[in-house]
Amino acid sequence: MDVWVGLAGSASIALIAYRKRSLTRSGALAAIVVGSILYGMGSLPWFGTLIAFFLSSTLLTKWKGKQKSEMEENYEKTGRRDAGQVFANGGLGVLLCICAFIWESPWWWLAFVGVMSTVNADTWATEIGSLSKRSPRFLLTGRTVAPGTSGGVTALGLLASLAGGLFIGAVAWLFAQMIGEELRLGQLLLIGGGAGLAGSLFDSLLGALFQAMYKCTVCQKETERRTHCGVKAAPLRGLSFLNNDWVNSISSVFGGAVAMLIGAI
Repeated sequence: MDVWVGLAGSASIALIAYRKRSLTRSGALAAIVVGSILYGMGSLPWFGTLIAFFLSSTLLTKWKGKQKSEMEENYEKTGRRDAGQVFANGGLGVLLCICAFIWESPWWWLAFVGVMSTVNADTWATEIGSLSKRSPRFLLTGRTVAPGTSGGVTALGLLASLAGGLFIGAVAWLFAQMIGEELRLGQLLLIGGGAGLAGSLFDSLLGALFQAMYKCTVCQKETERRTHCGVKAAPLRGLSFLNNDWVNSISSVFGGAVAMLIGAI
């Protein structure tokens, strides 16, 4: 029964998101798979926390979209999420949910909160931080860089990252309360805020050091895209296979590990 409830709920949300151009066709199908598993093999807190991430990040992506459109031209992926982005953000959460279904342990749930806090914190940092009136600074050197540069951070973005993590911690606690789970709000806020901020910074560090970056041969801009201005971009630095989706996935693993560490303390 839970599987069908999850399928119906996921399909409804995915269809709306597809029509609103927040998901591509592949992204909508991937979202249905992810949501169905989280509700069917998990419970309301697993599914609800994912939906809270998706809705909040989607709304922020749409917020002041025209103002952020120029910077998005250099991103590999736009605000309309495809299957790769859906699995990069929710794939590890699905794996943790399956593990919890097979082997019951509270550690799977804590790791899940850390994973979702990381992807939410990173999204909030990008969407809100990009509106900062101050230029970002490169994480490794502190020098001023152009907005949208991989590894660039702003004070506004850091605050948004922390807020995004705290939001997931609070939402996770709220959904747990709805099904009678006795969890401490303070612990989940600490896990959400700590793991979210740490995972988001790790994402920026990976982007700065190892993500594949290119230089457009036409406009001379640094970009995550292999093609820019209609031509093939020249490799600039980083590992050729390490794109934005892989960076997000690896960062979520780190965020989940930080959450478990905080939980152990």
